[in-house]
Amino acid sequence: MTVLTTTPSVDQFEYTIRQVNYARFLFEGWQQYDAYKEAGYAVNATRNTIDANASRLANSAKVKAKIAWFHAQADEKTITTVRERKQILSEIARGRLTDYQEAGLDGAGYISINKDSPNTAAIAGIESATRFDENGNTGTLFTKVKLHNPVPAIDLLNKMDGAYAPEKIDITEGLEKLLNRLQGRQELAEGVRQSTNE
Repeated sequence: MTVLTTTPSVDQFEYTIRQVNYARFLFEGWQQYDAYKEAGYAVNATRNTIDANASRLANSAKVKAKIAWFHAQADEKTITTVRERKQILSEIARGRLTDYQEAGLDGAGYISINKDSPNTAAIAGIESATRFDENGNTGTLFTKVKLHNPVPAIDLLNKMDGAYAPEKIDITEGLEKLLNRLQGRQELAEGVRQSTNE
C-alpha cells in the first residue's frame, strides 16, 4: 500500500504572530529552543519543557506549512531561472574588451562602463590607478578591465543545452574486481562451512 503525504497549504491555517515568527526563525536556521523563546513562548519554563514544546510545534503541520511557504517565497525571489543563467553565461561568452572602450575627443581611448554597457557579466574585475609625472602634476588615470574566460561559460551552456554526447564509462574493470571479491568471499564461506561440519 502506498501512502502519499504532502505538506498542507499555508492557506489552511490561521496563524498567530508568535507562530509566524517561530516558523520564520526556523526557516532562517535558528535552533528550536532559541526560536521558541525569541518568538515569545514560555520564557519562564524549564529547558526541558521548552525543548519539548518547541519540538512539538516545529513538527506541527501548521509550522511545516509556513516554513515551506517561506522557502517558496525565497526561491521565487532569489533563485535564478534557467533562462537567467543562460543569459549570464551568454554575456560572459560574448564579452569583449571593445564593449567597454571609447575614444575621447583627443583620439585617446578610455574605459567606459555604465548600466547600459553590454555583456557586463563578462567583467571579472576592474583596476584603476592615477599616475602623476615626476613633479606630481598631470595625473593620468589608467584602468584595466579583466574579463572572465569565455570557454567555461560556453562549456556550461553546451551542457545545459545537451550539446555533448553522453559520457561513456568503462565499468568492466570495476565489475571484474567486484566479482573476484565475491568469489573470494564465497570460497571463504565454503571453507568455514566445511570446517564446522568436520
